[in-house]
Amino acid sequence: MLKKFFTAIGEYMLLLGKSIQKPQKMRVFWKLLMREINDLGVNSFGLVIFTSIFVGAVVAIQMFNNFDASSFPIPPSFVGYATKAVLVLEFSPTIISLILAGKVGSYIASSIGTMRVSEQIDALDIMGVNSPNFLIFPKIIACIIFNPLLIAISIVFGIGGGYIAGILTGNWTTADYINGIQMYMPNLFIYYAFTKTIVFAFIIATVPSYFGYFVNGGSLEVGRASTQAVVWTMVFIIISELILTQLILS
Repeated sequence: MLKKFFTAIGEYMLLLGKSIQKPQKMRVFWKLLMREINDLGVNSFGLVIFTSIFVGAVVAIQMFNNFDASSFPIPPSFVGYATKAVLVLEFSPTIISLILAGKVGSYIASSIGTMRVSEQIDALDIMGVNSPNFLIFPKIIACIIFNPLLIAISIVFGIGGGYIAGILTGNWTTADYINGIQMYMPNLFIYYAFTKTIVFAFIIATVPSYFGYFVNGGSLEVGRASTQAVVWTMVFIIISELILTQLILS
């Protein structure tokens, strides 16, 4: 088992070495990059916005209930600050990335895996095309460019969800919530959030690509590879979050 794991790590690193190279034709690369930005990023807008609004509302309500049940008086404005802090530190970078790992990761693994079992990748190799660079590098750049934008949108709409929750429940005033949002937050929190996002974006693009690229068999194996890709992508995201939290916030 351990030998198989280290073999997979070696294959993954070698695949990255072939992927992260200068494209053979920049015109083709830019065309592929625009397509990947649309497939991996733009098509995830709706899911990210929907999830962020409702979770932002839930976080704000939970924060109010916790503050209200406290034996010490806590100003209602801290509901806005706490909601913002939770969204910036944990929810938007980590939870949204895990959701994208399921949506985007399965798409990447299945699309590359289908090309492998249908021998399209073999055809690219025979024609002298660097297939890892052709297939994987645009996905890496697209995720690194677009995922931070998705996380920023998630933070904004999550805060908006908390604002809507305040209007609907009447538990806190709009002025208190806005004052809480405007409270000072260390720049380190923002740096931490987007550093995590970039690392997670790289994992989301590369781990499923590895599983898809090395599929053996037919369509059944493609489905299994997609499932494994999503699971291992989530595992590596959680592990990398622990490491980054220790390095940046400690």
